[in-house]
Amino acid sequence: MDIAPLVETKTNPDIPELSPGDTVKVSTKIVEGEKERIQVFQGIVIKIRHGADGGSFTVRRISHGIGVERTFPLLSPLVAKVEVVRHGKVRRARLYYLRGLSGKAARIKERRVAREKRTTAKDAVEPVSTEPELQEDIQPQEDSQLEEDTNPHED
Repeated sequence: MDIAPLVETKTNPDIPELSPGDTVKVSTKIVEGEKERIQVFQGIVIKIRHGADGGSFTVRRISHGIGVERTFPLLSPLVAKVEVVRHGKVRRARLYYLRGLSGKAARIKERRVAREKRTTAKDAVEPVSTEPELQEDIQPQEDSQLEEDTNPHED
């Protein structure tokens, strides 16, 4: 039995639409004793998992020459914010092959995303035309005059 229809779906408004290959900055809340601080983890999304429990995503980065992967739950209250730094152009859903690559070989091409046209104050105001308005007081001509005017080759 699937529990998805029984449990209402929740979304975290601080997590944008992610896809594998994206470079993201994940801000997490860290509690040390009585103090709470925000720690940022920046890396490449190598896996996104969706499921009944809300799902998770895994981010990989290279820290001091060692690969570090961290998995974040999508609905966790400890994930303060996720910011997409750039979109990567990949053709796989799971980027496990990055584990075996290092340096320039592990680079991912950037996917260009079209931005929505931003409306400014100039765009919001309709331009005022400087031409005078044409008057629609044209009287209909008789049918015989129209036939004569429309056939210029007749002499």
